[in-house]
Amino acid sequence: MPERDRDRTDHLVALVRRHLGDGTVLGVYAHGSATLGGLRPYSDLDLLVVLARPTTHGQREGLTRELLGVSGGEGRPVELIAVVRDEVRPWRYPPRREYLYGEWLRETYERGAVPEPEDDPDLAPLLTMVLRADAPLYGPPPAALLDPVPRGDLRRAIAAGVPGLLAERESDTRNVLLTLARVWTTLATGDIRSKDAAADWALGRLPASYRPPLAHARAVYLGQETEDWSGRAVRSCADRLVREIRAAYGAGE
Repeated sequence: MPERDRDRTDHLVALVRRHLGDGTVLGVYAHGSATLGGLRPYSDLDLLVVLARPTTHGQREGLTRELLGVSGGEGRPVELIAVVRDEVRPWRYPPRREYLYGEWLRETYERGAVPEPEDDPDLAPLLTMVLRADAPLYGPPPAALLDPVPRGDLRRAIAAGVPGLLAERESDTRNVLLTLARVWTTLATGDIRSKDAAADWALGRLPASYRPPLAHARAVYLGQETEDWSGRAVRSCADRLVREIRAAYGAGE
């Protein structure tokens, strides 16, 4: 991890501990691109926080207000998720999320909304990544606080997220195509790969006519091309990826 990103990560860990309390924060863990081949030009700083107890509204409000000031801008965007240990260990489905900050929600938070706890199936792949990465920034190894996610729950969680992805196809095209490729890869192989590695895998298996939009998404993600979706058959590519996802999910039942 570049020194600048490492310094920002250290600052985020200190920020979380200050707002939520050392007695509450049991561990902070890196995941995502930083642990799957390295940060890319468009990568977020992805952190999971494990807590000993639920947060208060005031704690979540204060943490959100400060994250609005440090996420994005000249630095990388931050995606920070918190779980209460006893809500995910022993494992149950769907798991419950205590807190979420992400840049796609910035306008909502700037209007004064405060993240609330809620059930979140997407925690299944996230916790799986955290356990596999084993990258503590504070606290013990993640396996000391988290249970492994059963294969069946991992598969149904990532498949369940596909309709939500498709709803954002026009507004977040690059990320949607790359994430669909990652879903397909995970269902077919059991691995959770970086977005560019998942795109590589998928491009090697898609018919040639469906490849250009996904290849462009990968190149933009790596900083090799400027994002431009005009004239690209995005819908056709996304629909083909969804068909492959359904086939891979059905094959694993």
